[in-house]
Amino acid sequence: MSTAPDLPQVISQRLDTFVAAQRRDAAAWGDEATLLVDAGAAALRGGKRLRARFCVTGWRAVAAAGGGPTQQIPDAVLDTAAALEVFHAAALVHDDIIDNSDTRRGHPAAHKALESHHTDAGWDGDPSAFGRSGAILLGDLLVAWSDDLLEAGLAALAPPRAARTRTEYATMRREVTVGQFLDVAEESTWTTQPDDTHAARALRVAELKSARYSILQPLLIGAALAGADETQTAALAAFGTPVGLAFQVRDDVLGVFGDTHQTGKPSGDDLREGKRTVLIAYAREALEPGPRRLMDEMLGDPDLEPDQIAALQRTIIDTGALDRVETLISDWARQADRALSGARLDNASVGQLRDLARAATVRST
Repeated sequence: MSTAPDLPQVISQRLDTFVAAQRRDAAAWGDEATLLVDAGAAALRGGKRLRARFCVTGWRAVAAAGGGPTQQIPDAVLDTAAALEVFHAAALVHDDIIDNSDTRRGHPAAHKALESHHTDAGWDGDPSAFGRSGAILLGDLLVAWSDDLLEAGLAALAPPRAARTRTEYATMRREVTVGQFLDVAEESTWTTQPDDTHAARALRVAELKSARYSILQPLLIGAALAGADETQTAALAAFGTPVGLAFQVRDDVLGVFGDTHQTGKPSGDDLREGKRTVLIAYAREALEPGPRRLMDEMLGDPDLEPDQIAALQRTIIDTGALDRVETLISDWARQADRALSGARLDNASVGQLRDLARAATVRST
């Protein structure tokens, strides 16, 4: 158990302990196996531990409301929260491959780091192919690690709560995978869809790819660990869905307007990748056919120059798309705040959930 005065640090320590054990096991298989484990360790460094924090706070909101002790966080809760962070790392590794992103959190993305190792070691073959293949397998390994941590935690839990937690975790895994595919598909299918459906389609991707697995499901997983009843689960779901949407749409804004030094990714990266977000959908809705065609031609060009990025950013602002998205985020934040009013949840934890919501939606990284 842990009193967890600094939950992100406690989760990081739990992950370090887990990875150290994986490294000891891999050493028997040689340097290349250790390389893969070390790449996994690198993928787990940094980040805000947002999913772990929502999980633990969801657990505490229910457990404390029932009069249970919550000063010490049980190992089952810590292991499950850590498993969420490992699953998140797996998603990021695969996401960077799909998006051809060179950086993550200000450092080389996993496939680029493995590519560099291949080059530096003087190995035979194509370094780029090695990096991408290695990173695909790394993502798969991280998913396996996530399962290992989850099951370690659930072993000490009462069977009904363990089963319910597994169900919520499995839902998260399925949904984010489908959401990721929908995101990929949207970059190909948008030309065949009516313009007035683009925003709704973009929000469908945002909900499945990120909103549910980043906020909603960690909350519900934490609640399941505490044995939440239907009304408590419903209140947390009514809070988590709008917060998750606001979180992802804020991410979309940062993908276009974010400061490289704060986000760790190049400014305008989503424009070079051609992301069909609600921000882009709103901008296109407001443009005449000629400017709209020009925007479509520029979106997805990996060689966009800084002045072209600036022109697209200005277009998005001038069409009112950015203001519309900011209004969406504000509306979702108010909806989430109302969802917790009067809920049979621990008052202090409700305050922490509202603080986490603000941190997730009013941010620059």
